Amino acid sequence: QLQASGGGLVQAGGSLRLSCAATRGTFSSVVVSWFRQAPGKEREFVSGFSKDGATTYYSDSVKGRFTISRDNAKNTLYLQMNSLQPEDTAIYYCATRPQRYFVPSYFYTDYRIWGQGTKVTVSS
Repeated sequence: QLQASGGGLVQAGGSLRLSCAATRGTFSSVVVSWFRQAPGKEREFVSGFSKDGATTYYSDSVKGRFTISRDNAKNTLYLQMNSLQPEDTAIYYCATRPQRYFVPSYFYTDYRIWGQGTKVTVSS
């Protein structure tokens, strides 16, 4: 139901834009977030939207460098990543919470539907 894309190999300081398309349903009725998982590490919250889309949330590690956005008409979520660093290397996932929730959770176990992930590699 969620298809992530846009990952790739980029040099430190570069930029990438990730996309997450909802093939069923709409992002406008659920909380949607980006997570990432680096090799050997737990999946961590990156950024998310409140259910009404009015509020955005970022982890401290990406605040000021990443920007989350979405196009409700296209049912697509984006993550613009600037000033990428080697520590941003990970597989990036989009995920949604059940409809009864209004704000993102920082815990990946609180999300029900996941995209397949897109790999981002930042070289130094």
